Amino acid sequence: MNRSLYSKLVLVIILLIVSLMTVVGAFLMRGIQVFYLNEFYKQMQSVFSNVELVNSLRSAADDDNPELIMTDILRAYSGQLGIDSGSRNYYILSGSAGSFITGSDPEGGASLQITANILSAVTGKEGYSGAVNEDHMDVALPVSGEKGSFIIYIKDNKETIRQLSRELFKIITDSLAVGLTISVLLSLLLAKTMVTPLQSLKKAVERVAAGDFSDKPDIHSADEIGVLSNSFNNMADRLERILDDLTKSETMRREFVANVSHELRTPLTNIRSYAETLETSPMPRETESKFLSVIVSESDRMTKIVQDLLTLSRFDAGSDELICEEFSFEKSVRDVFSAMQLEARRRNQEFTLEFKGSVPEITGDKARIEQVLMNMVSNAMKYTPEGGSIRINVKKTGGAVQAQVRDNGVGIPKEDIDKVFDRFYRVDKARSRESGGTGLGLSIAKEIVGRHNGKIDIQSRLGHGTTITVTLPVSGPGHYHEEQRNGS
Repeated sequence: MNRSLYSKLVLVIILLIVSLMTVVGAFLMRGIQVFYLNEFYKQMQSVFSNVELVNSLRSAADDDNPELIMTDILRAYSGQLGIDSGSRNYYILSGSAGSFITGSDPEGGASLQITANILSAVTGKEGYSGAVNEDHMDVALPVSGEKGSFIIYIKDNKETIRQLSRELFKIITDSLAVGLTISVLLSLLLAKTMVTPLQSLKKAVERVAAGDFSDKPDIHSADEIGVLSNSFNNMADRLERILDDLTKSETMRREFVANVSHELRTPLTNIRSYAETLETSPMPRETESKFLSVIVSESDRMTKIVQDLLTLSRFDAGSDELICEEFSFEKSVRDVFSAMQLEARRRNQEFTLEFKGSVPEITGDKARIEQVLMNMVSNAMKYTPEGGSIRINVKKTGGAVQAQVRDNGVGIPKEDIDKVFDRFYRVDKARSRESGGTGLGLSIAKEIVGRHNGKIDIQSRLGHGTTITVTLPVSGPGHYHEEQRNGS
């Protein structure tokens, strides 16, 4: 790729220089020929428009020795006519046939060809026509007198133009050689300037394709290559994040499968053990009832795990839509408080509820929000020892309502606080299973609150208790964040 791109750039620049010099040379050489041709005819017309010269030639035509007198006159004007012994000569021709009589170049006159201008002069017209592609420039002027008619013929064989063209061609050739040398050097420099970042980008693409995101191209330019490099780096960053997310997702999936298997295996093992014991060993009726009670309890535990898993699965798939309606948040909190009072008494726990000011009705999924509140209170009771206290505080804050459940239970270690919303995560696994926990409650609560565009926060100190705070928008999902931005 590198050699190919180098060679292409160098070849394009060389061809460009050669083409440019060729076109310029061709136009320049043709321009010189046109210039000389025009200047020749301007000069001839200027000289032969001299009345004195024309009258002198006509008077000479009436003389007894017209050729000699005309020769003297033309020699007198040779400087103005540009006559020399090389490329430009004058000839005196017969006015009737155009045949050579005398002139400054007798040898050339003997082989003189009849041109279009001579034919015009034979018919009595001045001949001033010419073309760039002809090998000569000529002028034929008819001169008539009583004793005869003659043609004054000036011919230039363009040798001066050819010499100038050869010199110009040499200059163009030398310039082309120098230009090619410079163009090759510049093209190599340009190719290196362009190819080096592309080569760096190519290596980066190969590294990314191999899964290495550590070294990205560092190209700081405002041109297309710089834009391409920045776009590639952005794409690589996004791809790296996607791969990290996929890796994390795969790790979470494996952990999730392992956790589900472990959580279901424990109650299944208990059910099987107790059932086999009932089947194979006779025992008192009271013992059978206890065993059956354990089997039912473990079955309920499995059912709860499966139901929670289905809930999370529907959340992940986006198929569990919220059923939003306007309802009394205060009444929902009171209902949850009433439902958990007996459990608090059984555990000998102090359970209180306080409303700070009036609490407005809110829009949301009433059943799901009550599920969150129930989960918060249930967790507080599970991890608060007998004689402990659990307090629910409810208030309105801005465009939202806030419910806070505070306990003075065992608390959570600092390093575990960020993990409590992970699925199947338990701080004290043995105690959680003993109390019937699945490790999915807070995960479900976080999903529900998030779908309401609310926030759930947890603060805890080991040995000093835990506080869980849920904030929900009064106007329902999609409104609370907008009200916050507007300064509500």
